[in-house]
Amino acid sequence: MDGRLQTVLEDLRSVVVAYSGGVDSCYLAYAANRVLGSRAMAAIADSPSLPRAELAEALDVARRAGFAVEVVRTDEFERPEYLRNAPDRCFHCKQALFDSLFPLAADRGFAHVALGTVTDDLGDVRPGLESARRRGAVQPLLDAGLAKSDVRRLARDAGLPVWDKPQAACLSSRIPHGTPVSVDALRTVERAEAAVRALGFTQVRVRHHGSRASVEVPPADLGRIGTEPLRSKVMQAVAGAGYREVSIDPRGYRRAGTSLPVVEALSDG
Repeated sequence: MDGRLQTVLEDLRSVVVAYSGGVDSCYLAYAANRVLGSRAMAAIADSPSLPRAELAEALDVARRAGFAVEVVRTDEFERPEYLRNAPDRCFHCKQALFDSLFPLAADRGFAHVALGTVTDDLGDVRPGLESARRRGAVQPLLDAGLAKSDVRRLARDAGLPVWDKPQAACLSSRIPHGTPVSVDALRTVERAEAAVRALGFTQVRVRHHGSRASVEVPPADLGRIGTEPLRSKVMQAVAGAGYREVSIDPRGYRRAGTSLPVVEALSDG
Protein backbone atom coordinates (compact mmCIF):
# COMPACT_ATOMS: atom_id res chain seq x y z
CA MET A 1 0.00 0.00 0.00
CA ASP A 2 1.14 3.52 -0.70
CA GLY A 3 2.51 5.06 2.49
CA ARG A 4 1.06 8.49 1.78
CA LEU A 5 -2.43 7.04 1.39
CA GLN A 6 -2.07 5.03 4.59
CA THR A 7 -1.19 8.19 6.51
CA VAL A 8 -4.12 10.11 5.01
CA LEU A 9 -6.55 7.33 5.95
CA GLU A 10 -5.17 6.98 9.47
CA ASP A 11 -5.63 10.73 9.99
CA LEU A 12 -9.30 10.47 8.95
CA ARG A 13 -10.01 7.99 11.77
CA SER A 14 -13.27 6.77 10.18
CA VAL A 15 -14.85 7.11 6.75
CA VAL A 16 -17.72 6.16 4.46
CA VAL A 17 -16.38 5.64 0.94
CA ALA A 18 -18.64 6.50 -1.99
CA TYR A 19 -18.18 3.30 -3.99
CA SER A 20 -19.10 3.08 -7.67
CA GLY A 21 -17.39 -0.14 -8.76
CA GLY A 22 -14.69 1.68 -10.72
CA VAL A 23 -11.02 1.18 -9.99
CA ASP A 24 -10.52 4.40 -8.00
CA SER A 25 -13.38 4.01 -5.54
CA CYS A 26 -12.80 0.27 -5.35
CA TYR A 27 -9.17 0.65 -4.36
CA LEU A 28 -10.05 3.42 -1.91
CA ALA A 29 -12.69 1.23 -0.24
CA TYR A 30 -10.24 -1.69 -0.13
CA ALA A 31 -7.43 0.45 1.33
CA ALA A 32 -9.74 2.08 3.89
CA ASN A 33 -10.85 -1.34 5.02
CA ARG A 34 -7.24 -2.49 5.34
CA VAL A 35 -6.19 0.59 7.32
CA LEU A 36 -9.28 1.35 9.39
CA GLY A 37 -11.09 -1.98 9.60
CA SER A 38 -14.57 -1.59 11.06
CA ARG A 39 -14.09 2.19 11.12
CA ALA A 40 -14.49 2.20 7.33
CA MET A 41 -17.46 1.26 5.21
CA ALA A 42 -18.40 1.54 1.56
CA ALA A 43 -21.75 2.65 0.15
CA ILE A 44 -22.93 2.42 -3.44
CA ALA A 45 -25.68 4.66 -4.80
CA ASP A 46 -28.43 2.81 -6.64
CA SER A 47 -30.60 4.68 -9.13
CA PRO A 48 -31.80 4.25 -12.74
CA SER A 49 -28.52 5.77 -13.98
CA LEU A 50 -26.57 2.72 -12.76
CA PRO A 51 -26.79 -0.34 -15.03
CA ARG A 52 -27.94 -3.49 -13.23
CA ALA A 53 -24.88 -5.38 -14.46
CA GLU A 54 -22.59 -2.70 -13.02
CA LEU A 55 -24.29 -2.90 -9.63
CA ALA A 56 -24.03 -6.69 -9.54
CA GLU A 57 -20.36 -6.59 -10.55
CA ALA A 58 -19.53 -3.93 -7.96
CA LEU A 59 -21.10 -5.95 -5.16
CA ASP A 60 -19.33 -9.12 -6.29
CA VAL A 61 -15.93 -7.38 -6.46
CA ALA A 62 -16.43 -5.97 -2.97
CA ARG A 63 -17.36 -9.38 -1.62
CA ARG A 64 -14.25 -10.97 -3.11
CA ALA A 65 -12.04 -8.08 -1.94
CA GLY A 66 -13.34 -8.42 1.60
CA PHE A 67 -15.05 -5.10 2.25
CA ALA A 68 -18.72 -4.68 3.01
CA VAL A 69 -20.95 -2.45 0.91
CA GLU A 70 -24.26 -0.87 1.76
CA VAL A 71 -26.62 -0.09 -1.13
CA VAL A 72 -28.34 3.29 -0.73
CA ARG A 73 -31.11 4.67 -2.92
CA THR A 74 -30.55 8.19 -4.20
CA ASP A 75 -33.29 10.51 -5.39
CA GLU A 76 -31.75 12.48 -8.27
CA PHE A 77 -34.62 11.34 -10.52
CA GLU A 78 -36.98 13.25 -8.25
CA ARG A 79 -35.01 16.47 -8.72
CA PRO A 80 -35.98 18.78 -11.63
CA GLU A 81 -32.52 20.33 -11.71
CA TYR A 82 -31.06 16.89 -12.47
CA LEU A 83 -33.73 15.81 -14.95
CA ARG A 84 -33.39 18.93 -17.09
CA ASN A 85 -29.87 17.70 -17.96
CA ALA A 86 -28.00 20.99 -18.08
CA PRO A 87 -24.18 20.93 -18.06
CA ASP A 88 -24.30 20.98 -14.25
CA ARG A 89 -26.21 17.66 -14.07
CA CYS A 90 -23.32 15.91 -12.29
CA PHE A 91 -23.37 18.57 -9.58
CA HIS A 92 -26.96 17.72 -8.73
CA CYS A 93 -26.24 13.99 -8.92
CA LYS A 94 -23.48 14.39 -6.34
CA GLN A 95 -25.78 16.52 -4.20
CA ALA A 96 -28.27 13.67 -4.15
CA LEU A 97 -25.47 11.24 -3.28
CA PHE A 98 -24.23 13.37 -0.42
CA ASP A 99 -27.77 13.88 0.86
CA SER A 100 -27.78 10.11 1.42
CA LEU A 101 -24.19 9.50 2.52
CA PHE A 102 -23.65 12.29 5.05
CA PRO A 103 -26.70 11.29 7.13
CA LEU A 104 -25.60 7.66 6.85
CA ALA A 105 -22.14 8.55 8.11
CA ALA A 106 -23.57 10.58 10.99
CA ASP A 107 -25.99 7.82 11.94
CA ARG A 108 -23.24 5.19 11.99
CA GLY A 109 -20.69 7.38 13.76
CA PHE A 110 -18.28 7.87 10.87
CA ALA A 111 -16.36 11.13 10.71
CA HIS A 112 -16.07 11.60 6.94
CA VAL A 113 -17.50 10.84 3.51
CA ALA A 114 -14.84 10.14 0.88
CA LEU A 115 -14.67 10.18 -2.92
CA GLY A 116 -12.16 8.36 -5.11
CA THR A 117 -10.86 11.47 -6.86
CA VAL A 118 -7.38 11.17 -8.41
CA THR A 119 -5.04 13.84 -9.76
CA ASP A 120 -6.11 13.17 -13.36
CA ASP A 121 -9.62 14.35 -12.51
CA LEU A 122 -8.41 17.88 -11.84
CA GLY A 123 -7.88 18.52 -15.54
CA ASP A 124 -11.51 17.70 -16.45
CA VAL A 125 -14.68 19.73 -16.14
CA ARG A 126 -16.32 17.91 -13.24
CA PRO A 127 -19.23 19.72 -11.57
CA GLY A 128 -19.40 16.86 -9.08
CA LEU A 129 -16.08 17.93 -7.59
CA GLU A 130 -17.53 21.36 -6.85
CA SER A 131 -20.34 19.63 -4.97
CA ALA A 132 -17.76 17.64 -3.02
CA ARG A 133 -15.90 20.83 -2.13
CA ARG A 134 -19.06 22.56 -0.92
CA ARG A 135 -20.24 19.60 1.12
CA GLY A 136 -16.86 18.86 2.68
CA ALA A 137 -16.30 15.37 1.26
CA VAL A 138 -12.70 14.21 1.60
CA GLN A 139 -10.61 12.89 -1.28
CA PRO A 140 -7.88 10.64 0.14
CA LEU A 141 -6.39 9.45 -3.16
CA LEU A 142 -6.02 13.05 -4.28
CA ASP A 143 -4.58 14.11 -0.94
CA ALA A 144 -2.01 11.32 -1.30
CA GLY A 145 -1.05 12.66 -4.75
CA LEU A 146 -2.14 9.51 -6.59
CA ALA A 147 -2.84 9.49 -10.32
CA LYS A 148 -5.00 7.00 -12.19
CA SER A 149 -1.90 5.02 -13.22
CA ASP A 150 -0.82 4.79 -9.57
CA VAL A 151 -4.22 3.52 -8.48
CA ARG A 152 -4.30 0.93 -11.27
CA ARG A 153 -0.88 -0.35 -10.21
CA LEU A 154 -1.88 -0.50 -6.56
CA ALA A 155 -5.15 -2.23 -7.40
CA ARG A 156 -3.33 -4.78 -9.56
CA ASP A 157 -0.84 -5.47 -6.78
CA ALA A 158 -3.76 -5.93 -4.38
CA GLY A 159 -5.37 -8.46 -6.72
CA LEU A 160 -8.45 -6.38 -7.44
CA PRO A 161 -10.02 -7.57 -10.70
CA VAL A 162 -11.05 -4.03 -11.69
CA TRP A 163 -7.45 -2.77 -11.88
CA ASP A 164 -7.67 -2.44 -15.67
CA LYS A 165 -11.41 -1.70 -15.92
CA PRO A 166 -12.16 1.09 -18.44
CA GLN A 167 -13.56 4.31 -17.09
CA ALA A 168 -17.34 4.26 -17.00
CA ALA A 169 -19.79 7.14 -16.73
CA CYS A 170 -23.40 6.88 -15.63
CA LEU A 171 -26.09 6.14 -18.18
CA SER A 172 -27.33 9.73 -18.11
CA SER A 173 -24.08 10.80 -19.79
CA ARG A 174 -25.37 9.17 -23.00
CA ILE A 175 -28.07 11.83 -23.34
CA PRO A 176 -26.97 15.20 -24.78
CA HIS A 177 -27.14 18.19 -22.46
CA GLY A 178 -30.42 20.00 -22.87
CA THR A 179 -32.38 16.81 -23.56
CA PRO A 180 -34.28 15.83 -20.41
CA VAL A 181 -33.23 12.61 -18.73
CA SER A 182 -35.87 9.91 -18.36
CA VAL A 183 -35.87 6.43 -16.91
CA ASP A 184 -37.26 5.01 -20.17
CA ALA A 185 -34.40 6.52 -22.18
CA LEU A 186 -31.80 5.11 -19.80
CA ARG A 187 -33.35 1.65 -19.90
CA THR A 188 -33.19 1.75 -23.72
CA VAL A 189 -29.53 2.76 -23.60
CA GLU A 190 -28.80 0.03 -21.04
CA ARG A 191 -30.41 -2.65 -23.23
CA ALA A 192 -28.56 -1.44 -26.31
CA GLU A 193 -25.15 -1.36 -24.65
CA ALA A 194 -25.66 -4.79 -23.09
CA ALA A 195 -26.57 -6.18 -26.51
CA VAL A 196 -23.38 -4.77 -28.08
CA ARG A 197 -21.23 -6.08 -25.23
CA ALA A 198 -22.75 -9.51 -25.77
CA LEU A 199 -21.23 -9.40 -29.25
CA GLY A 200 -17.73 -9.15 -27.78
CA PHE A 201 -17.10 -5.46 -27.13
CA THR A 202 -15.87 -4.63 -23.64
CA GLN A 203 -16.27 -0.86 -23.90
CA VAL A 204 -19.22 0.72 -25.69
CA ARG A 205 -21.27 3.90 -25.57
CA VAL A 206 -24.69 4.21 -27.15
CA ARG A 207 -25.46 7.91 -27.51
CA HIS A 208 -29.18 8.53 -27.23
CA HIS A 209 -30.94 10.96 -29.59
CA GLY A 210 -34.59 10.05 -29.21
CA SER A 211 -35.32 7.32 -31.77
CA ARG A 212 -31.75 7.53 -33.07
CA ALA A 213 -28.61 6.00 -31.59
CA SER A 214 -24.92 6.41 -32.31
CA VAL A 215 -22.64 3.56 -31.25
CA GLU A 216 -19.11 4.30 -30.10
CA VAL A 217 -16.38 1.71 -29.48
CA PRO A 218 -12.68 2.31 -28.84
CA PRO A 219 -10.66 3.19 -31.96
CA ALA A 220 -8.89 -0.18 -31.74
CA ASP A 221 -12.26 -1.91 -32.29
CA LEU A 222 -13.38 0.17 -35.28
CA GLY A 223 -11.99 -2.26 -37.82
CA ARG A 224 -13.80 -5.17 -36.22
CA ILE A 225 -17.13 -3.43 -35.79
CA GLY A 226 -17.01 -2.22 -39.39
CA THR A 227 -16.63 -5.72 -40.82
CA GLU A 228 -19.55 -7.88 -41.88
CA PRO A 229 -21.35 -9.81 -40.56
CA LEU A 230 -20.52 -8.31 -37.15
CA ARG A 231 -21.43 -4.81 -38.24
CA SER A 232 -24.96 -5.86 -39.19
CA LYS A 233 -25.32 -7.78 -35.93
CA VAL A 234 -24.41 -4.67 -33.94
CA MET A 235 -26.88 -2.55 -35.89
CA GLN A 236 -29.67 -5.06 -35.39
CA ALA A 237 -28.85 -5.50 -31.71
CA VAL A 238 -29.15 -1.77 -31.04
CA ALA A 239 -32.32 -1.53 -33.12
CA GLY A 240 -33.76 -4.43 -31.14
CA ALA A 241 -33.22 -2.46 -27.95
CA GLY A 242 -35.66 0.17 -29.17
CA TYR A 243 -34.01 2.47 -31.74
CA ARG A 244 -35.35 3.11 -35.25
CA GLU A 245 -32.12 4.60 -36.63
CA VAL A 246 -28.63 3.39 -35.75
CA SER A 247 -25.15 4.55 -36.74
CA ILE A 248 -21.65 3.42 -35.85
CA ASP A 249 -19.50 6.46 -35.20
CA PRO A 250 -16.39 6.22 -37.42
CA ARG A 251 -14.41 8.36 -34.96
CA GLY A 252 -14.76 5.82 -32.17
CA TYR A 253 -15.36 6.36 -28.46
CA ARG A 254 -14.52 9.78 -27.09
CA ARG A 255 -15.54 11.05 -23.69
CA ALA A 256 -17.51 14.08 -24.84
CA GLY A 257 -18.84 12.82 -28.16
CA THR A 258 -22.54 13.25 -28.80
CA SER A 259 -22.82 14.33 -32.43
CA LEU A 260 -24.15 11.87 -34.99
CA PRO A 261 -22.49 10.80 -38.22
CA VAL A 262 -24.54 9.79 -41.25
CA VAL A 263 -27.42 7.62 -40.00
CA GLU A 264 -28.68 4.33 -41.37
CA ALA A 265 -32.40 3.85 -40.82
CA LEU A 266 -33.72 0.58 -39.51
CA SER A 267 -37.50 0.41 -39.62
CA ASP A 268 -39.67 -1.88 -37.57
CA GLY A 269 -40.97 -3.41 -40.76
